[in-house]
Amino acid sequence: MRLNRTGVIAGAMYLALGLVWLVLAVPDNSWLVGSWLLIVAVIGALVPGEANQVSLARAYLAAPAFVYSLDRQFGFLAVAVAVAGLSDLVDGTVARRFARPSTFGGGLDPVVDGLFMGALCVGLALGGAFPVWLALVVIARYLLPALAGGLLLALGQRPDLRHTLMGQVSTTLILVLVGGVCLLRGLNQDSSGLVAAAEVVIPIATVATYVHLAWALARPARAAEAG
Repeated sequence: MRLNRTGVIAGAMYLALGLVWLVLAVPDNSWLVGSWLLIVAVIGALVPGEANQVSLARAYLAAPAFVYSLDRQFGFLAVAVAVAGLSDLVDGTVARRFARPSTFGGGLDPVVDGLFMGALCVGLALGGAFPVWLALVVIARYLLPALAGGLLLALGQRPDLRHTLMGQVSTTLILVLVGGVCLLRGLNQDSSGLVAAAEVVIPIATVATYVHLAWALARPARAAEAG
């Protein structure tokens, strides 16, 4: 990767929006949040493609998601989750619009999903609005596949980095359930029923994602043996 015009322009825009948010929201440890935004902007300047820049929005949104969830500002948090969900829908459309869907984009998407969902769920757990064990399940949902992919690359293999149906479904379910909890809490409504549903659905979706991912990675090997 190298500096590119799209990445530099998008990074500057995201960083400017982040600084405006910092001035208006004045979160605790603003320097730490600002440092995160700057780091993402610097890395983002090296990331090619319009669709990948849309995906990176979720990495930037990890900062306000953590701040708002930790401070129990559920109304603002619900908005952050909605914007993150919208970016998840739009990035694929942008990739197809510019005819540049890529393996890199397929690998980037789950990474930024993991950053956003991890920050969101850890903040909710530390703020007492979400079970700690369930937040750890969400982190594992994204961390373990990323580690597995990194290990395969380190071993000289080239895994097929792309979306899987189960991966997309599980991410959508997590966003809807956790976002629903935030929305209900923001409206001062009881969210215990939705949390109970999340305690069942999220672990099942996580296991299903692992199984589907393992099958998808093993398929090229099976095809090579058959040939």
